Amino acid sequence: MRSDSSLTDTFTSVTGDSPTAPLPYDPRFSRVVTVLSAIVLCASIGLFAWFMLSLPRLDRVASPERALHLMVSRMMDVEEALRRAPEWERVFYEIAVGSDANERDQAIAWYEELSSYSEDPAVHLNLAVLEAESGRLSEVMNKAGSWMDAEAPFPLFARLLRGAYQGERISIEEEQGLQAELAELLPAGWFYDRLAIRLARQAGDHALLASVEAASTERAEALLWRSRALAATELAVMLVGGTVLVSAWLRRCRTDVLRVGPASLPPRWPGGVGAAVLLRGGAIGAVLTVAFLFAAIDYSSLRVLAIPLTNLPLLLLARRHLLKPAGLGFAEGFGLKPARRDLPRFATVVPAIMAAGLLGEWVLGKVIESLSLSSHWTEWFDADLVWAPPSVMSISLLEYVIFAPVFEELAFRGLLFAILRRRYGWERSALISAGIFAVAHGYGLVGFLSVFWSGVVWAWAYERTGSLLPGMIAHAANNLFVCLSVIALLRF
Repeated sequence: MRSDSSLTDTFTSVTGDSPTAPLPYDPRFSRVVTVLSAIVLCASIGLFAWFMLSLPRLDRVASPERALHLMVSRMMDVEEALRRAPEWERVFYEIAVGSDANERDQAIAWYEELSSYSEDPAVHLNLAVLEAESGRLSEVMNKAGSWMDAEAPFPLFARLLRGAYQGERISIEEEQGLQAELAELLPAGWFYDRLAIRLARQAGDHALLASVEAASTERAEALLWRSRALAATELAVMLVGGTVLVSAWLRRCRTDVLRVGPASLPPRWPGGVGAAVLLRGGAIGAVLTVAFLFAAIDYSSLRVLAIPLTNLPLLLLARRHLLKPAGLGFAEGFGLKPARRDLPRFATVVPAIMAAGLLGEWVLGKVIESLSLSSHWTEWFDADLVWAPPSVMSISLLEYVIFAPVFEELAFRGLLFAILRRRYGWERSALISAGIFAVAHGYGLVGFLSVFWSGVVWAWAYERTGSLLPGMIAHAANNLFVCLSVIALLRF
């Protein structure tokens, strides 16, 4: 058996930096075992990528018809509320998030995709309502004409669309009959409201019109206030954190202006040993992940254990072969325990990291919007956060807000980024580790770019602060904000 110590020279060569020399340590790892571990890990990543690319996106969500109906209904409700908001707020929303036209076009594209996938006839009605509300009346009327001779319930859809959008006055009796069938057909929400309001207008049914409009306004205003609270929180973080970033930039001659921890980069352990630990621990974790995926099919409560247990082998190997030989514990090796004198600085560093992430996300969003790109709605819709019982939702929050930030930062920044730093400068190390971090999430292009940017920011944070803790907290806050957005806008 050959030793992996020969890899050390490769990983300890440095470009543009003068790191401390690694402490001499040779665990005499078997080269064969390390190579097999690399094969298992690469095969697992390849299998995951193949699965994500081959699995239809709509198959990733249980009941995509119900999910998209809810999501688009809430999106359109917020849009309706913004139309009644002050001009400055509408301008702010367009700058921060994007234009209403883009949201409607996106919703139509999603429904067109769903209409070719789903056998639920209501999907076609919802698509027609979206098209009509977007001004595509001729297309909708042509569609309604073709539905008159189709099988049920399409003739009913045609009568609803003609009564609501054809522009001809209808009798109260006809309107009441259509309203009764509509109430049986669609759940409460934006799609129901649009048809009910237009039918009432066409018939001059002022009492019903006032009732439906009042309920629609109340629901939309509640959603808008939640959106305002989320936007205000995000803006406050950007202002506070941005001030810290500007201050740090003005004092950029001081390399310790953001430093709050004792972790050294490049780390004190040999790069070759670190690579072997990462490959071996990653391979064991990949095998355990597959086992948990199969087990969680029948026992969903096992999910809460999956992230800690699949990362445990890597952390145990890192403690034995990287930290312990260097005379370090986790707290010292990864800067997880800031000194008391650094606590005031620590309180400002975290919002600075969050602000860097949010600002980059905003710029990225504008570039993506200009290129007419978008993420697919199934990438961020989480049924457990929207519909699951509180106990299951709590498990998801624990995964997203606690376990994922802690273990992902330890693995991707504390180990992968740090190991790369023995060979490269922080920029190249951050880009490589962030790329692997983004691929591991299995998102499309837009999602990949978003996660990639976050990985770069958190690597920069580790480099500048000497601690994984600020990045962990920023990562947790980012995930919490996303979860709260989904819960606030879709669950209630």
